Amino acid sequence: MRILFACVGNAARSQMAEAFCRELGRDIECASAGTGPARALMPETIAVMDEVGLDLSAARPRGFANLPPARFDIIVAMGRDVVPPFLPCDKLVKWRIPDPLGRDIGFYRRVRDRIHKQVRDLLDSLGRLRPDETRDR
Repeated sequence: MRILFACVGNAARSQMAEAFCRELGRDIECASAGTGPARALMPETIAVMDEVGLDLSAARPRGFANLPPARFDIIVAMGRDVVPPFLPCDKLVKWRIPDPLGRDIGFYRRVRDRIHKQVRDLLDSLGRLRPDETRDR
C-alpha cells in the first residue's frame, strides 16, 4: 500500500502526515510532496513534531517532480488549496486541514493533533494501523 500526502509547501502538513504514517502504519510506503515546495521545513513544524517524539530536523521539502515514478494507492490532499498534479492513484482523498504558515505555535499543535488523528483513522480504516499503537497520545 502506497500513500502520498500532498500540501502546498511540503513544509508542515504533509510532512507531519508522512511522519505519523511511518510511525503508526503497518506495511505502508508513504511519501509527501508539495505543489510549490518551500526551501525548508517551518521551524514550528520541527518543534511540534519533536514534542511528540518525531524528529523531522533532517526532512527537506520536495515537489511532485522529486518523487520516484510509481503509482499510489491513495493521494491525500491536505487542504482546499491543494491540487496535486495528475499522478496515477486509485483514490484521491481531500482533508480540510488549514495551512499553519504564519500562525502561532499553538495553531501548529492543533494542526499536528488533527493530522495525527486523521492519519490514525485512515490507517485503521485500511487495516494498516500497527497493532501496538495506543489510542491515547
